[in-house]
Amino acid sequence: MKTTAYLFIIIAGLACCKGKEEPYDASGTFEAVETIVSAEATGRIMQLNLEEGDELKAGQIVGYIDSTQLFLKKKQLEAQIRATGSKLPDITAQTNVYKQQIAVSKVRLDNLLHEKNRIQNLLKADAATPKQLDDIIAQIDELQKQLEVISKQDAAQTSVLKTQTSGLRADVQPLVVQIEQINDQLAKSKIVNETVGTVLTKYAEANEIAAAGKPLYKVADLSTIILRAYVTGDQLPGIKIGQQVKILVDDKDGKYRELAGVIDWISNKAEFTPKTIQTKDERANLVYAVKISVKNDGLLKIGMYGEVVLK
Repeated sequence: MKTTAYLFIIIAGLACCKGKEEPYDASGTFEAVETIVSAEATGRIMQLNLEEGDELKAGQIVGYIDSTQLFLKKKQLEAQIRATGSKLPDITAQTNVYKQQIAVSKVRLDNLLHEKNRIQNLLKADAATPKQLDDIIAQIDELQKQLEVISKQDAAQTSVLKTQTSGLRADVQPLVVQIEQINDQLAKSKIVNETVGTVLTKYAEANEIAAAGKPLYKVADLSTIILRAYVTGDQLPGIKIGQQVKILVDDKDGKYRELAGVIDWISNKAEFTPKTIQTKDERANLVYAVKISVKNDGLLKIGMYGEVVLK
């Protein structure tokens, strides 16, 4: 009777274990590409609207760092630019006097030239005297010299004003560059999440002082998770990148749940078997790491164990 009872217990135990038993070729743990988001500005954290487990979108603004001093510095630079701009000379207005004088002199010169022609015709008909022609020619010469002087004064004044304008604009350029730098710093005062993912760890809280480079939170995209497994040298020839494999993870009632995976990466060098990993041949000391991407419906977590069945 005792022997029969022992046999019954052994058979029952084997039957219970058989529900989860399934051959697998390699095992490993799940991981994800984790990104630590750090502050890009220094100051008090005014808002940080996220908690661990939150799903974040790419480009989502999750908070900002105090930028009051930057804003005031920008206003000061803008005021300096306006003040410098008010000193720019109006070249047209300041040279308008010379241009008016030149215009009047040209009209007068045209009249004298016309009068010269008239007197020359009268002189041919003995209706005018040579002195009248000489007087007109003298007036024309004098007026032409005046026009030359006024034109030189106009050109000199224009050159001076242009030089002054160029100098003032050169003074403005560094201020414009400083404003561009401040605009960049203001943009970095916003805490922007650049990648889709789930918040894994939160390192800071609102009202804390942040410094550039200080970690704020860690995020990872868990929609596709990676199983890092290890295969032996004998298994290596039978796998390739892009190959589909079957992934087994623990399910309820002591059974396995099957998932589809794709080999994305195979290590090009061998390494010693990690202590926490079992291979099909536990006597193997040197193994090769592989990364297998698996679509995650929310069941898979970072650090979970999984088994690989090579197809």
